[in-house]
Amino acid sequence: MSNLPVIPYSTTIHVRDTCLCLHAQRAARALARRFDMALKPTGLTNQQFSLMMALNRPEPPPMGPVARLLAMDRTTLTAALKPLSARGWVSIEPDPKDKRGKRLRLTPEGSNALADAVPIWRDLHRVIEAGMESDPSALRRGLMEVSV
Repeated sequence: MSNLPVIPYSTTIHVRDTCLCLHAQRAARALARRFDMALKPTGLTNQQFSLMMALNRPEPPPMGPVARLLAMDRTTLTAALKPLSARGWVSIEPDPKDKRGKRLRLTPEGSNALADAVPIWRDLHRVIEAGMESDPSALRRGLMEVSV
């Protein structure tokens, strides 16, 4: 006989219907699949697209701000950069202001790959937003409130 507490099924239903984390994760996975499928012809995943967009700046950013923007730790960011670097789309360079730090730069080939992906992202983004009953801007604001 088990001494484990019995959690009523009603609690399961309540969590299923109200858990912000569960709903955000489900939505994130569904959106990721859609963007992965759409971006597949470019050779990019949605995560790589977001990462490369984060590098699309006038000056190569340090790793720290990129990791914070993408809500990644540095180890995860380093792992995500490896295939992009191997393809010649991103270069990881010493930071001239801090020799211990690294700067991340889109290569010309990376900029070209990103330029091929942007119209696909725009088109799918437009379709997704048009199909929403709720206000996409309100959703973005709400997600930003909980991601700080």
